[in-house]
Amino acid sequence: MVDKTVLARQFIEAIPHARALGLRLMQIGEGEAEISMPYNEDLIGDPRTGVIHGGAVSTILDTCCGAAVMSHPAAPGGTATIDLRIDYMRAATPGQTITARASCYHITRNVAFVRATAIDEDRDDPVATASGSFTVEGK
Repeated sequence: MVDKTVLARQFIEAIPHARALGLRLMQIGEGEAEISMPYNEDLIGDPRTGVIHGGAVSTILDTCCGAAVMSHPAAPGGTATIDLRIDYMRAATPGQTITARASCYHITRNVAFVRATAIDEDRDDPVATASGSFTVEGK
C-alpha cells in the first residue's frame, strides 16, 4: 500500500510553481496539511509597500488544501480544485513567512470539502481564509 503522506509530499515537491514560490510542506496527515512560504522579494505585488502578491497567497492556500485532501484516509489518490473561495483579510506583513493550514472536513464519493487559513507571524489575525471543493479520484 502506498503511503499517501509520502505521495502528497512528492507531488507538492514536483510542482514547478510550488518550487518557484519556495513552498515547504511542514506537516501532513489524516486530512490535515501545513505549508509555509518564506518571504521573497520576487513575489512582491506592490513595490511601494513590499507586500506579497495575492496570487502567491492564493497558491499556497490552494496547494495546502489539495495536500489535505490527498492525505485524508478516505481519499484514494490525486485531486484537483473544483472551486476555491478566498477571503483576503489583510496584507501579509512584509518580510514574514506565510503559513497555510488546511483541513479536509468532509468527503463524498466525488468531492472533498476543505477549509484553510493563511497567517504570518501574527497568528491571531489571518491574512486570508479559504473554503473549497476538490475532486476525489477513483473512489
